[in-house]
Amino acid sequence: MESIEDYILRITKLANRNKELNDQLQGLVGRYEIIQKQNEKYLNLLSEYSYEEIEERLKVPSKKRVKRFRMVSVLHATIKGFDRINGNAHSQKLIDALDELYLQFDDIAKKYGVLKVKTIGDTFLFAGGVLEENRTNPIDVVNTALEMQAAADACLINGDTEPFWKVSIGIHTGPVLGEPTGKKSSPYTLTGESVNIASRMGMACKEGEINISVMTYELIKEFFSLTDNGKMPAKYKGFLDMFKVKGILPDLSKESEGRVPNRRFNTKYSLIQFMDIQEDLLDILEQKLPENLYYHNIKHTIDVITEVELIGWAEGLNEEEILLLKLAALFHDSGHTIGYQEHEMHGAKIARDILSNYHYPEDQIETVCRLILSTKFPPEPKDILEQVICDSDLDYLGRSDFIPVSNTLFQELKERNMIGTIDEWNQMQLDFIRKHQYHTETARNLREVNKQSQIERLESLLQLSEKA
Repeated sequence: MESIEDYILRITKLANRNKELNDQLQGLVGRYEIIQKQNEKYLNLLSEYSYEEIEERLKVPSKKRVKRFRMVSVLHATIKGFDRINGNAHSQKLIDALDELYLQFDDIAKKYGVLKVKTIGDTFLFAGGVLEENRTNPIDVVNTALEMQAAADACLINGDTEPFWKVSIGIHTGPVLGEPTGKKSSPYTLTGESVNIASRMGMACKEGEINISVMTYELIKEFFSLTDNGKMPAKYKGFLDMFKVKGILPDLSKESEGRVPNRRFNTKYSLIQFMDIQEDLLDILEQKLPENLYYHNIKHTIDVITEVELIGWAEGLNEEEILLLKLAALFHDSGHTIGYQEHEMHGAKIARDILSNYHYPEDQIETVCRLILSTKFPPEPKDILEQVICDSDLDYLGRSDFIPVSNTLFQELKERNMIGTIDEWNQMQLDFIRKHQYHTETARNLREVNKQSQIERLESLLQLSEKA
């Protein structure tokens, strides 16, 4: 049973605690009153300005505005070996070799369009998808990491068989925030969870290894040889899966060594890159195509891209041939941004200029240009690739929406004084469609039957016109 002394002591402690809480409350009330008075003062000052003036003053200059990047691959690299340099007989040579290695890292990053964001001592932060937002930056950054590892492995001093300097690399792909710095060399300071995860991937990595997150893994697994590398605990996220990059997949590398990408690697890469090129070119077409292009518009371009892929796969073409067909389809009517006449020639020039900037090999650019020129009317395809794109370009002849699509082409020609009456147009279409034959077996199977029904519809329209 509690004694009277203990009871009095407990009551005294509670009373003292109550007094402390009351004093804290009074202090908070006092601070609240001060804040309220300041708030009233600021509101009175703001009342002198209109809402429009306030919004204008609050605008942040575009050069200083924080930018959100949707998909960036962050590379965190740490040089290991400083703990071994003390007392080494060749310490000066090792430092000189390290300086040379740093320069190589910069050159490798530039080669793949990867930005050097930050350097802190022996730790570097690089990012792909910042200088130019694209879908291929996870692949670019992993290739950068592999070449950095190869450069470090080749950094041997005085005939050593093992490299002294080793680099540990962590990579993660995700959204980041970029705050402009105003510097050309490092235009952004990157922040966000993706940067933190990449850093943790690097810190959890053994010397001489490349450690990637599951997000990066999903985006590159078709290109690189990968193995499970355990899990890493992360606050509020549980455990994050990690994967080790061993190299390029043998069948996608030269001599199956897993080091240098071969032509098949580049083709698979370009099929992903195609979506970026398509996005950019469709934006250009939307801005520059004349408004009275009712047939040769963006919809037609997308239709032809879809069709060359469908017919191409059905005809048994390989990945590289499909890529070249899709590129040709994308650019085949881009020449309309320059002129209606000879638009195929203009389109081939546009394709050459843009694809050269994307470092396509000359033989592929030549094929794309040849395919664009083969769509010139009337079509006379000379090989299977030309047959596929010509059939795709005239796909509407055997579609159920032939009449409304044909009418858009009539309207387009009419506004350019290139056609007479609708009856003359229908007669021209009838004469052409009677002679026309699809070149590929796939197009014949898909469209030839329906094309016959279009002939009947045209004949019916002309008969009705004659009776009227």
